[in-house]
Amino acid sequence: MNDIRIATAQFENRSNDKAYNLGVIRELSRQAAADGADAVAFHECSVTGYTFARNLSREQMLELSEIIPGGPSIKALQDIAAENNIAVLAGLFEKDADDNLFKAYVCVDKNGLVAKYRKLHPFINPHLQPGNEYVIFDLKGWKCSMLICYDNNITENVRATALLGAEIIFMPHVTMCTPSTRPGAGFVDPALWEKRREDPTSLRLEFDGMKGRSWLMKWLPARAYDNAVYAVFSNPIGMDDDQLKNGCSMIIDPFGDVIAECRKLDNEVVTATLTRNKLTEAGGHRYRLARRPDLYGEVIAAAHTPVQKVVWLQEKE
Repeated sequence: MNDIRIATAQFENRSNDKAYNLGVIRELSRQAAADGADAVAFHECSVTGYTFARNLSREQMLELSEIIPGGPSIKALQDIAAENNIAVLAGLFEKDADDNLFKAYVCVDKNGLVAKYRKLHPFINPHLQPGNEYVIFDLKGWKCSMLICYDNNITENVRATALLGAEIIFMPHVTMCTPSTRPGAGFVDPALWEKRREDPTSLRLEFDGMKGRSWLMKWLPARAYDNAVYAVFSNPIGMDDDQLKNGCSMIIDPFGDVIAECRKLDNEVVTATLTRNKLTEAGGHRYRLARRPDLYGEVIAAAHTPVQKVVWLQEKE
């Protein structure tokens, strides 16, 4: 019964500044390794920045994007992993040999690319194409998977990856603190971020309220609990282009309990030990064994119309 140490991080990325972002990833990876982590996870598009891409043309997206694994960012992540003897998970925009564009998330170790996943439900830029497969990969004998941001709001994705054997699901996001039809949602004033050292209370009230963490806690623990998996949530903090994000990167166990969380109003990385006993002791393990797919298999698999179009600014939370 091998335990594994996993870290999750939050940081304020810079738009279209890969060198800076990779430098922060390097430093936080060093801190995670010093705390005994076997792997460290960063947020969606942590290498490139995220929200600024809503305004980019196809040509600009192609310039920003990289071939995976041949691009320079994968090489940089491999160097970081080798320096610290740690697996690194991070996000960037990808282009393939035919110039198709994707939102990608990767796991890289000292030997190179371990796994790559393409977001199934991308919407920040109209030139992005959706991925079409789940990914299962191994870390120190643990079965892992990745689901990017909105992919986790579609509950079937989390259940499917769990049924495919995932024990740990990495869930990189850029989320919260944006408008929505959900009551209490909305932007957080960037001025509060600028004043965070002199007035942390006002910022924390916004970050932890219904614009931020309180909404997250309505659904994220349920993904882990219902499926008896560990959920590793990563999210940026600070300004992402013109939007303020609240971080609170966290690790949730199969009981739905938060076992590690970033709480600084700053860059931070936290680490937790994941144990196998929780995978079978948690209620979700029994629920999965009790499934009756003969009753609803065709219902869940049935096509639906019309296909809902998701606008980048209005996640249908």
